[in-house]
Parts: sequence; structure tokens; C-alpha cells
Amino acid sequence: MLAGIKAVIVDLDGTMVDTLGDFEEALNRTLADLDLPPVTRALIERTVGKGSEHLIRSVLAHQLALPEVTGLSNVCQARSVDTLYEPAWQRYQHHYLRINGEFSAVYPGVVEGLAILKSMRLPMACLTNKPLAFAQGLLKAKALDGYFGWVFGGDSFERKKPDPMPILGTCAAMGVEPGRALMVGDSQNDALASRAAGCTVALVTYGYNHGQPVAQAPHDLLVDSLLELAQRLTS
Repeated sequence: MLAGIKAVIVDLDGTMVDTLGDFEEALNRTLADLDLPPVTRALIERTVGKGSEHLIRSVLAHQLALPEVTGLSNVCQARSVDTLYEPAWQRYQHHYLRINGEFSAVYPGVVEGLAILKSMRLPMACLTNKPLAFAQGLLKAKALDGYFGWVFGGDSFERKKPDPMPILGTCAAMGVEPGRALMVGDSQNDALASRAAGCTVALVTYGYNHGQPVAQAPHDLLVDSLLELAQRLTS
């Protein structure tokens, strides 16, 4: 299964870094700016992974439907996801760029696993649905940027995972056939994109996956850490 792998593509949020704390802080600062109640971490965990636009729209829809919000004045009730999205996005960018990495932590085994993969001289790319500027900032903040020759975000291609386009584009940039690439992620977005692109897919048993068991997503391999994955590649 792993014998013919010539390149590795790694997701970021939920795969290399636990970023729920960053999302929670940036979103709640944004919601406070909009006079909306704070969001729960459980909702963020179910919602994150499909890009910032989806995250913000989902959170806005949920918060606007809360009884304490719908019971307010007609002026408040008139607010909608569409009318609030643009100011929310602007405030979210403002806050996220300032706290990026401050409330997050690298998962155990990530640094060790990446070090082994780098020693194998495998081309490596980070591919995430997170906006590229956020991804680059986080990788630098966590000293992970030196492991990757390429970094692509949710705004690097016309479509995001689970569409196969980002994986196909990443493989093209790396100069490797999709069938020779390994995608490492934590959710069905990574799994479905990999299957459609023709890549081998390894899923970590932690991460977010929209509140669903990750084992239910299509995969070739389940691992408990990137260190375990790297060890399997070298065995």
C-alpha cells in the first residue's frame, strides 16, 4: 500500500495542529464585535474543516437562531447571515491574524513524524482549507514551515476539499502522479478528495471530522500519530 509513495501531502487543522482554541478565540471576539453571544467549542468542532466562509456562515446562522437573539428587538431580528457575513469576515480576519497559533498546540508525534519523512527526502506539501495567509502564519508560529516545500490554502485553488482539485493541483506542483502521493488528514474532506484524485489516504484517529467517527470515512490507513505513519513508511 505504501511501497510506491513518492510524495506526501499533509492537512493542517486537526492533523498537525489542534487549532480549536484559535478558532474559538477569533470567532468569539468577532461575535462580540457584532453583539452576538459566544459560540461553544463543540459547535466549532462540528463545523470547522470546510473553509473559513463555511465556518463563519454556519456560526452566524447558529447564533442568530438562539432564543436570546431571536427574542430581541425587530432591528436585531432583521439581521441575517447575508447581511452580517462581510463584517464578520473582516473582523474574523483581523482577530485571527493577531492570535494565529497563540491558542493552539501541535499534536504529539507530529514533529517526530515530519522529521523522519524529511530524512526520507520525500517531497512534502501542506494542503489545507484554511486561507493561505492563516496557514503560512500558523506553520511559522509552530516551527513547522521548514518541513514543506509547498503550502496551499483554501484560497489557492478555485475549489476546496472535498473536491479533488486542490490535491490534483498540489500533485502537479510537486511533479508527482496522484497515484504515487499519500494524503494525510483527519476528516472526510481529506478522504473524499483523495479518493476522487486517486491518492492513497491515511487518516489520523484524532482531529475534528464534523463530529463523526473518522473510521467511517474512506481510507487506506488509520494511524494514531504522524510518527506512527512515518514509521510505517520506513518499515
